[in-house]
Amino acid sequence: MNPDTLTWLLAAGVPIALAVTVVTAVVRRRSGSGIGPEGPTRPSDPTEAQGAATSTAVLDRPAPGVAEAPAAEAAPVEVAPPVPPVEVPTGEVPAAEAAVEPELEVPAPVAGRLARLRGRLARSGSPLGARLLAVLSRDHLTEDDWDELEETLLLADVGAGPTSDLIEALRTRVRVEGLREPAQVRALLREQLLALVDPSLDRTLSTTPSTAADGSHVPAVVLVVGVNGTGKTTTVGKLARVLVAEDRTVLLGAADTFRAAAADQLQTWGSRVGVHTVRSDRDGADPAAVAFDAARQGRAEGVDVVLVDTAGRLQNKAGLMDELGKITRVLTREAPLAEVLLVLDATTGQNGLNQARVFGEVAGVTGIVLTKLDGTAKGGIVVAVQRELGVPVKLVGLGEGPDDLAPFDPEEFVDGILQG
Repeated sequence: MNPDTLTWLLAAGVPIALAVTVVTAVVRRRSGSGIGPEGPTRPSDPTEAQGAATSTAVLDRPAPGVAEAPAAEAAPVEVAPPVPPVEVPTGEVPAAEAAVEPELEVPAPVAGRLARLRGRLARSGSPLGARLLAVLSRDHLTEDDWDELEETLLLADVGAGPTSDLIEALRTRVRVEGLREPAQVRALLREQLLALVDPSLDRTLSTTPSTAADGSHVPAVVLVVGVNGTGKTTTVGKLARVLVAEDRTVLLGAADTFRAAAADQLQTWGSRVGVHTVRSDRDGADPAAVAFDAARQGRAEGVDVVLVDTAGRLQNKAGLMDELGKITRVLTREAPLAEVLLVLDATTGQNGLNQARVFGEVAGVTGIVLTKLDGTAKGGIVVAVQRELGVPVKLVGLGEGPDDLAPFDPEEFVDGILQG
């Protein structure tokens, strides 16, 4: 063989041999560590498994000088334990969900209210009694003095007719008896004023139930009427308290269907003393139908008194007054009317007489309720309205409190005026 050829073969074969050697070593190493072309395999021998774990640990160890990163810790998952079902017995409500019954109010006794009438009138600042006593106590009464007395009475809304009667009676008594002492003059004036108020009128409320021909129970039905702004709904609520204080069972009828708040207001008044309210479930319902339903329910429940509130209406509105007549006619089909109470604002004075006259013709008024009597100097309206209608003042409003409605007492009223 040519020496040059041999030299070439030797030069080319050495690198090839080296390459084969390296490949062989790599293959053997892979086979020995259990890593094949399909991925890691589990060694069958425990010794091999220990060696493999050691090799893996060596391979996974970080290089010198490189900090080992802590393994990420999985956040623990909290699983709430199941809530056992709450077993509620049939017909019972859990204590937490049970409705709390409101505490009922106890109305003040009616007797205590009568005693307050005199004090309220005395504090109202009415100059009627003081002016009358001042004039009558003069040594010599001239015509000017009598004119002053007449003017004082007219300004107090006593009315022209009652004023003339009172002046004439005073003239005669002073001239005949020659009264000059303050105590004598006061006694004379009290006597004459009391005669005008007329203590002989029957001022009791007809609130006693009756029995029908078939033996069924019939409640006393009280219809409350009046113009706007006199405080009818409030008066009905206060009257319910008066009756409850007298141990009467009461049912309210919200026949004012034109004001959405009227039925709510009346229901609030009743709920405070445990009195139920019959009302319509829609605004603008027929008020006569609501009044009829109240009377029928009161009869079925056996209550003593049914109080029916009506919408405020002006005395010169023919349509509204005709509707009031319809209410009275429909009501009497179920139960007779025991009372028709007209609510008047004492501060309106002589204008109240026009209201009283028209309502008396349409609804057959049987009694007057005077509101705001404690805050006016026009107490003479009591005399005038009784003279005009021929019906008594039965109740008076003494203030804004829930129990500031009292039966009218003529003597307490006159004493309050003279004390003012």
